[in-house]
Amino acid sequence: MKIKYIWLLACIIVFSACNKREDFEMIEEEVQLPPATPGSADFSNFVALGNSLMAGFTDGALFIAGQNNSLPNILSQQFEVAGGGSFIQPLTNDNLGGLALAGNRLPGFDPRFIFDGAGPAPLESVIGPVTVTTDIVLNNPTGPFNNLGVPGAKSFHLLAPGYGNLGNLALGLANPYFIRMTGSNPDASVLQLAATQTPSFFSLWIGNNDVLGYALSGGDGTDPITPVDGPPGVGFNQTFGALIASLTASGAGGVVANIPNVLEIPHFTTVPHNPVPLDAATAAAVNQEYVPYNGGIQAALAALEGTGLFTAEEAAARIISFEASETNAVVIEDESLTDLGAINPAFAGLPKIRQATADDLLVLLAANFIGTLADPNNPLSVNGVAIPLADKWVLIPAEQAEISEAITNFNGAISSAVSAAGLALVDANSLYNQLLAGGITSGNFTLTSNLVTGGAFSLDGVHLTARGNALVANEFMKAIDATYGSNFEASGNLVDIGNYPTNYSPTLQ
Repeated sequence: MKIKYIWLLACIIVFSACNKREDFEMIEEEVQLPPATPGSADFSNFVALGNSLMAGFTDGALFIAGQNNSLPNILSQQFEVAGGGSFIQPLTNDNLGGLALAGNRLPGFDPRFIFDGAGPAPLESVIGPVTVTTDIVLNNPTGPFNNLGVPGAKSFHLLAPGYGNLGNLALGLANPYFIRMTGSNPDASVLQLAATQTPSFFSLWIGNNDVLGYALSGGDGTDPITPVDGPPGVGFNQTFGALIASLTASGAGGVVANIPNVLEIPHFTTVPHNPVPLDAATAAAVNQEYVPYNGGIQAALAALEGTGLFTAEEAAARIISFEASETNAVVIEDESLTDLGAINPAFAGLPKIRQATADDLLVLLAANFIGTLADPNNPLSVNGVAIPLADKWVLIPAEQAEISEAITNFNGAISSAVSAAGLALVDANSLYNQLLAGGITSGNFTLTSNLVTGGAFSLDGVHLTARGNALVANEFMKAIDATYGSNFEASGNLVDIGNYPTNYSPTLQ
């Protein structure tokens, strides 16, 4: 009997010892985390400036849920533990997305995309017609707003007076999203609305659209890259310098992100260059249509051989040939090809076309255009096959080089201005590179740049998901820690990205 009680006592002691050790370890972990401190930063009046990346734009639209999960709103919630104050956003009226003007839907400002089980799809294709209730005439919110992220804004737009004036909308000089923010000061610029609030701390992420507009238009010239130099409001370098000078004039601290490589977002990496399936009979029929063109290329090479004006390599690249395969390359226009008609009028009828290669980037919207018929009555008039894709559907290597050069130049200006002002810098360019190169792991999740499945980019292939915003918010806080001596990371106040969604339900209310 005594032995039995001795064993029972031993078990109790062991059990108690285990509990005490675990309790001690939990207490020890809590003690090891210091309280949150702001360091030399003052988060009491935080103002965010930028474009759609700051506004919370996602899935092709701006709507309440996306705004609540915007990058600056996530930051403001974490800033609260280190002295941060309230953060007011110009919230939309619903979770549909889209904008209206006096009861009429604005063209090009449609409801959000949703995932329909196969890929991105317009919300209305799943739930039926909806009424857009966010109206830039009838129900604008009242400011001032801490979040001054304006979807579509380029660097120079932040300095532009009248950019939020309804009267300028028909002239193409105003932005509907900013019209919602200006209130009784319709001609105030984004920078002026920020400065009048005398922020103690700011975030700035601008410049993406200065190259993205050109990229989204396939480099066709309708939306040119912002010049590197020029007076404030024209050239990127001087404009960015003016923004930093104004925002820091009263001693405000801040965090600034550079421009990511837009060529690495899923809008340009999802559609392959060779998505055309053809059977043998169709391939033969299409090839027959290209016989005159191919013959003309060969004749031009023979006539210009030895002149150095037209090489055999270019001639080979311009020959069009399809086969029985699931992976035929599309035919594209390429303005960088030699203008053979300018050299010899005999070849004036030869278009500057070729089949795409892996070095070409097709825009995401091309997925819905390739394979359609240019002429409904002609089964051979297939866009991307018999009808070459126009410039707006593809970024050729020369256009990609222009974009890359601009990003390098712009980021150099950003780095110099941020360093001179003693601000925190987030290397968003490197972050996006990592998403493309294999992904970034945070907690229990790994985010990549894959459309739909990657978790970082929303269904429009350009903007971040809420989880992507959370990932970037952590990078912002790490940069602030490094520059201002705050301790968001050390105090355990980075966010768990798993608490933020990667998509929204079609029935989200």
